[in-house]
Amino acid sequence: MSTIDKVLYTAKTHTSGGRDGAAQSSDGRLDIQLSSPGSAGKGTNPEQLFAAGWSACFIGAMGLAARKLKVSLPPDVAVDAEVDLGMNGDAYLLAARLNVSLPGVDKDVARSIVESAHQTCPYSKATRGNIDVTLNLV
Repeated sequence: MSTIDKVLYTAKTHTSGGRDGAAQSSDGRLDIQLSSPGSAGKGTNPEQLFAAGWSACFIGAMGLAARKLKVSLPPDVAVDAEVDLGMNGDAYLLAARLNVSLPGVDKDVARSIVESAHQTCPYSKATRGNIDVTLNLV
């Protein structure tokens, strides 16, 4: 396990009511209602929030990888993250697919960018060896 030498940012949230509750960030920028996946509730769910955070972070990591290769990411770079909530016996588990679109980038270069990003993205590091992750270049 790696330790942090220098903290760059600390996200602080307050959540009450669990999956059918609400969450607010300490800076007031996030103020959302939560609901269980597939329910008729008005809010989002933790899996959607995780998918959004991971995909945003992954695009940042791809930018770093592209710069190292002296390649520009296309302006319409996108990651469609799919996070599954499932069960194995009595245990709840997550699985994920990151569907990466790098239009106009050579397939081999794009694959290199995606693989490098997966090695450096903090979300990818946090999930490595813990959940099934599939990287798709679309």
